[in-house]
Amino acid sequence: MTAKKSALGRGLGALIDDAKYEKRPVEEAVSTSAIAEIDIDKIEANPFQPRKEFESEALNELASSIKELGIIQPITVKQIGENKFQLISGERRYRASKIAGLKKIIAFVRDANDQGLLEMALVENIQREDLNSIEVAVTYQRLIDECTLTQEKLSERVGKKRATIANYLRLLKLPAEIQVGVRDNRISMGHARALISLENSDAQLKIYHKILNEGLSVRHTEALVREENYPVRKEDAKHKPQELPVQYLSFKNSLNSKLNTKVDLKRSDNGKGSIIISFNSEDEFNRISEILSGN
Repeated sequence: MTAKKSALGRGLGALIDDAKYEKRPVEEAVSTSAIAEIDIDKIEANPFQPRKEFESEALNELASSIKELGIIQPITVKQIGENKFQLISGERRYRASKIAGLKKIIAFVRDANDQGLLEMALVENIQREDLNSIEVAVTYQRLIDECTLTQEKLSERVGKKRATIANYLRLLKLPAEIQVGVRDNRISMGHARALISLENSDAQLKIYHKILNEGLSVRHTEALVREENYPVRKEDAKHKPQELPVQYLSFKNSLNSKLNTKVDLKRSDNGKGSIIISFNSEDEFNRISEILSGN
């Protein structure tokens, strides 16, 4: 795995330079493939934003992350006057950036009236081969937020399975430090997908640092995540079941990897047995069922 210099501790400018987004002057950035740096005090909140309350502790945590790592996912604005802009999406990032004391913020600048062109340009952009996983996830999220597409409609537009799109979108729920690691190719998409199944961000970061320090493979990472999610109790260890034959163990590990969830396989001496596939939410059930059905 090729590791780039860590983005930790570096400023916003360095993060922008590293990103594959093309940074342009505001007047040239009314497109979907370019971003601009905008004075944060020239941006006003969207009056039609349905969400009015933002939990202060979560905003402060995001502000701390932005101070350390910068903006991972640019906000989106529309120009409503000379050197005046209005938010389209990203109000949490906008509010947290103000708390963090940023004077400027990176943003996609677009013509809010040109919906069809925006959708076509974003779909075209997603076909590029040089996008990293975070950039793909950001583009999918923009299509959903700004073009009001469901995941099913998005699946039709880009020709990808819904489960694939869901896996990319889940990357944006990871802590910012891990998103930077994915973007900078410090860890792979496979590592990130394994970490997503941990609900606790501290546990995610603990295993993430272990991946970096020890060069763990995706399979090893998945094993650590399973141990974190399903710790073995002492009383269970005393009654450890008989080890599975090699072909059964291989099948179980393969299914674990394919479904990215816990799979239990039991087999008795007479050849009878059962396979138990675990899921933690309706979304995860839908993802697993789509994989199994090949949709």
